[in-house]
Amino acid sequence: MKNISKFELTEKILSELKEIVGVCRLCPRECGVDRLKGQKGTCGLGPEPIVYTSFSHHGEEPPISSVRGSGTIFFSGCGMQCVYCQNHIFSQNSSGKGTAPESLAEMMLKLQDMGCHNINLVNPAFFLPSIVEALKRAFSRGLDLPIVYNTGGYDSVDIIRRLDGLIDIYLPDMRYSQDEMAEKFSGVSGYVQVNRETVKEMYRQVGELKIKDGVAVKGLIIRLLVLPEEVSGTEDTLEFIAKNLGKNVSISLMSQYYPAYKASSFASINRKISRDEYDRAVKKAEDLGFEAGWIQPFGENFDRDLFGENFDQMDSQ
Repeated sequence: MKNISKFELTEKILSELKEIVGVCRLCPRECGVDRLKGQKGTCGLGPEPIVYTSFSHHGEEPPISSVRGSGTIFFSGCGMQCVYCQNHIFSQNSSGKGTAPESLAEMMLKLQDMGCHNINLVNPAFFLPSIVEALKRAFSRGLDLPIVYNTGGYDSVDIIRRLDGLIDIYLPDMRYSQDEMAEKFSGVSGYVQVNRETVKEMYRQVGELKIKDGVAVKGLIIRLLVLPEEVSGTEDTLEFIAKNLGKNVSISLMSQYYPAYKASSFASINRKISRDEYDRAVKKAEDLGFEAGWIQPFGENFDRDLFGENFDQMDSQ
């Protein structure tokens, strides 16, 4: 994708995505429905983006939010059905407002005018054709911010390949290291292989995180939410990252788990994580030689009104 503007790139990507959404393969489930004609697959969503909210978000990792905040757009719906989802109000249903590409472009430009450091697309997969159309319109009107793809990590690797050159920063979760846990707690099959292949593709595109004046401009940040009773298998995931991507990848070790939504129905996750559980994950990262990234203060009274939390920076950043 050398020597091609993002505006020109959106035209190429749009033509490909419009074909795909007609026999929908936007997520790994590949339902094959024609969403352009109003058919709905497993996600239950149509082609028009449903936006729950957008604002200058100060609760992301430090180089994402930095001083002026991340221009975050939360889309309704999600490829995962996590029983403990802290954002279930909009991620598990279609709460929000249908937003045409022109209105979405206006939203992006407004966030830029507010001084936000980036455009942060949260759970964008199901609406990518309209989002890319909105980006095309916004680029033509002067949008010049890094684009962040913020996802739970259950993405189609084929779709991610098609975004090469358009996305500046990938912000995926690596939620599980065992498929049975992913199916039980998030309702997705084959998560581990899908997730790992997708993250490798993201890394191929953008590489290690690059920061300028305290603000991320390009690269990969991998989020690891530590779950109780080793449900997340975080230590195994760290080993995978170290072996396949290297120890300079930026990781975000999160201690913020609490039993939200339907978690009370599952004994193994019906509690916050213990300090020992979190400390083991941190120690594993240290033992493997990771230096780039962030850890969360443990035991803080996190504000549940926030969609994310601020992180303490490791020494290397």
